[in-house]
Amino acid sequence: MYWKNLDKIWVIVTHLAAAFLGAFLISFLFVDDVQYQDQKLYQLLDIIENRFVEDANTTTLEDVAAYAMVKATGDQWSYYIPASQYQAHVESTENIYVGVGATMDRKDDGSGLEVTELTEGGGAAEAGIQLHDVLIRVDGKSCAGIELKEVTPWIRGEEGSTVVLTVNRNGQELDFTVTRKRVEIPVATYEMLPSGYGLVTIENFEARASEETLEAIDALMEQGAKGLIFDVRFNPGGYTTELVKILDYLLPEGPLFRRESYDGQTSVDYSDAQCVDLPMAVLANKSSYSAAEFFAAALQEYDAAVVVGEQTTGKGYYQNTFRLVDGSAVAISTGKYFTPKGESLAGVGVMPDVPVKLDQESSDALDQGILEREKDLQLQAAVALLSKKLIISR
Repeated sequence: MYWKNLDKIWVIVTHLAAAFLGAFLISFLFVDDVQYQDQKLYQLLDIIENRFVEDANTTTLEDVAAYAMVKATGDQWSYYIPASQYQAHVESTENIYVGVGATMDRKDDGSGLEVTELTEGGGAAEAGIQLHDVLIRVDGKSCAGIELKEVTPWIRGEEGSTVVLTVNRNGQELDFTVTRKRVEIPVATYEMLPSGYGLVTIENFEARASEETLEAIDALMEQGAKGLIFDVRFNPGGYTTELVKILDYLLPEGPLFRRESYDGQTSVDYSDAQCVDLPMAVLANKSSYSAAEFFAAALQEYDAAVVVGEQTTGKGYYQNTFRLVDGSAVAISTGKYFTPKGESLAGVGVMPDVPVKLDQESSDALDQGILEREKDLQLQAAVALLSKKLIISR
């Protein structure tokens, strides 16, 4: 028993030492100035390079060191992006990806990945792949027993390149040579609910968020929507520029968003007098972050909308991304956000006007996009509340 406990302690000490070593080592890895060459970090690197019994992987050392240094700031919102993941990060912020245009889910029996959705005009659809085909191999590599996140890098690649996908269709194995294409991910979707209220679901506030959201609002108003419900549940935030454009469209004249940078400089975005004069509600939950929270907070502070759901995350800092010499990048918190009234949401979040909590099963279904509208208690609460307000106002 003693030796088992000692082994556990040794593992913990080793991990802590690695983290601290990484934090120190990063200052060497990204600084070339001769003035630092007499410091212990250079001595340490020299020992590793010339005396270590094995070959040390420089890229791994740099990644571990960079990760540890950012983590050592104690800021949960700052993060390091390895060079190998930078392009995926850029694609995420642009709401695009280069791939085959197919959404897949892992089969319960582990046999492969079932095609659940095909993008119109995507490479998979054009090659002849169909819904419910089960992907079993990618360029000859088996997908059996492998998670989707592990298969995704095999499928994605450079625009215009090809990949061979082998699927099982009703017991028959078929090979398809699929061309990878640039695929735009929808940011804002909308629908007219049976109640006569328009539902706008905003996935994030990255590229095209304002354009697609405003188009959705206009389309619903043209259809005669009695009111608008904005769904920012599981929305991770994004660009403040996109957020401000949407708020400016919805709200009357006044301050919309306040910033304070690391050097003390402040700025405020303002709305003009034009606004949308309809009853509104915002659906939010504990996974509504950053710009999604400030969207809800601004509408709430202007009494333009009621917030229904759960208390949001409480992210009050914004990040700037800096590219490093090896193609990696670091996103560091460089300032603070404030609501129109100057309130910080850091560690607090937005408190809903009408608290409604989903059970775990419903929350998971919502996150996967398969929760039926009738079973979405938060959505139904928003509809009931807007209907009541509409009756009272009349």
